[in-house]
Amino acid sequence: MQMTFDFSNPRPVTDVADSNDYHRLPVSEKQLRFAHQIAARKKIAVPDAALVDRARLSRWIDKNKDQAPSRFANYPSSKQVAFAERIARIKRRSVPNECFKDRKLMSRWIDSNQ
Repeated sequence: MQMTFDFSNPRPVTDVADSNDYHRLPVSEKQLRFAHQIAARKKIAVPDAALVDRARLSRWIDKNKDQAPSRFANYPSSKQVAFAERIARIKRRSVPNECFKDRKLMSRWIDSNQ
């Protein structure tokens, strides 16, 4: 193990190859089971390159897991709601309730009330 000394830091610094960072940790059993479930569901194999360490397998899982859309995906953003409420206060109107459940409706309401 090669040691170097950084004069601004009194502790010795080891080579990155010898460190025990997250990317160097082995794949966990739970992570491996989840990867195999994904592979079975998609009828593909988990590549050997992904099984090298925890970070690589995590990236493979993120890329291959099912991305179920959130039921809130179509809701307006918090900034959009805040802007609409500010316009409503200035104009002394209320934002229709259906606008809080659809980002396009909220956008149209904002555009028509600016």
